[in-house]
Amino acid sequence: SLLPSLQFADKCLFSSEIMMQRAVGTLALMSYALLYEAGNLVNLPDKRIGFYNFCLWNDAAGELQCLDTKQLQAMGISLLQLGLARVCVYTCLVFVLFHIPFVLNVNCTGQGEGWKMIRIILFIKLIILSGGLGMFLLQTSHWIHPSDFTGGFLALLGTQALLLLQILTATVYLSWAKHITYWAQPSAHT
Repeated sequence: SLLPSLQFADKCLFSSEIMMQRAVGTLALMSYALLYEAGNLVNLPDKRIGFYNFCLWNDAAGELQCLDTKQLQAMGISLLQLGLARVCVYTCLVFVLFHIPFVLNVNCTGQGEGWKMIRIILFIKLIILSGGLGMFLLQTSHWIHPSDFTGGFLALLGTQALLLLQILTATVYLSWAKHITYWAQPSAHT
């Protein structure tokens, strides 16, 4: 019948709009954290720690001293894990950039194949962002207190929340699509 098709089209449009808003929000938060804040998760007068900086206050010099790779290794920080964390987090930003055009091109059909792909990509982004952030925090947690985190870290947490909401939106859409497809089939009612 025509009614389930119209309901499905409305839900598809609604889901697409919400998904697009959340995708743009994700891009804004990641751009803020990784580009504007330069990947710094802690940016205080006496400490700056991020994906490209590890600076601690030097009492003798009376200023921030940024440590080099040899000093970081001497402190027990794995450069490999820091590098991998950086790659994971910044790769997620690249995925977000290419995800927005994909969301715009998803065709609202009863098949839901595009939405399944969106959900898979969202899971991948969430895993690599969480993994990269987790590796970074494991390596630097000795020098970071929870109260030290500034805007860059909060933006990455917000990004994770938006990714989870996008996964939820895609899952709900796929459930609607399955339900409408079932009721739109003439053989389903007999």
